Amino acid sequence: MTTPRATPARFPAEYGQTPETIAELLAWEEVAERIAASPNYFLATTSDEGRPYLRPVDGVFVDATLAFGGSPETRWVHNLQQRPEVSASLPDDDHAVILEGRAELVIDPDLPLATAVGSANVAKYPQYYGNDTSPGFRPFWSLRPRRVFAWSLTGFPSQATRFDFD
Repeated sequence: MTTPRATPARFPAEYGQTPETIAELLAWEEVAERIAASPNYFLATTSDEGRPYLRPVDGVFVDATLAFGGSPETRWVHNLQQRPEVSASLPDDDHAVILEGRAELVIDPDLPLATAVGSANVAKYPQYYGNDTSPGFRPFWSLRPRRVFAWSLTGFPSQATRFDFD
């Protein structure tokens, strides 16, 4: 797994950030586990008119990549086709985790990522596959984040961390 560089997430002074609150950072492994365990994700795209467009999507997090699928007939997929820069976050009441980057459509079933994503989807969402443990390849979108922000709302702004991928 790729390990990003961790630095304190920066906030305005009135948010209470002090040298003590930035002294300890979250571990990437803990944040990656939280991303992988999330039942779904909120994906933010931009419409043709420049308006934000937010939708929940199912997905899996493997090899530091958020992988998710959707019909080309949906508005959010149309938005991705036009403007692939996105943000995604977790539906968690206490832990903020925000991924930022560029989504890419994966259409090659022979990529190692495609195999890992297929297996992870079957394990995470068995209700979509029934008894079929080896469904055929389905194209999907991959988001390898350039940056991830993470913190707990309990105790904020302590441990607010920014992870940067090279």
